Amino acid sequence: MLSSCIPYTSRTMDLEPKSLLSEVGYASWYGPKFHGRKTASGQVYDMYAMTAAHKTLPFGSIVRVTDLKTGQNVTVTINDRGPFVEGRIIDLSYAAAQEIGLDSNGVAKVKLEVLRIGDGSIASR
Repeated sequence: MLSSCIPYTSRTMDLEPKSLLSEVGYASWYGPKFHGRKTASGQVYDMYAMTAAHKTLPFGSIVRVTDLKTGQNVTVTINDRGPFVEGRIIDLSYAAAQEIGLDSNGVAKVKLEVLRIGDGSIASR
């Protein structure tokens, strides 16, 4: 299944990974307070890694997050649970938030596109 998520380039066209499912809602980010602490997956949270927290997606899932206002997007791996604020669907790491300009706004309406469903395990536990 991973091979279907790698962009394919041919001489005639570029093919993007197809989304397995999508969701629209609000994203936020988390950083220094949690840096160095264990996540729900058992990994140590690194605010400079491209990771995120989601309430239900299996750990290891790969998700593209697009800011609906700016069109900027980032691809992250789910390794934690959250967010625990009503109305929010994903918490990005600080680095991922920076990538799409969310670090300055704090919260933005986004579209999540699941590119790969994880198996629930994280290799570096």
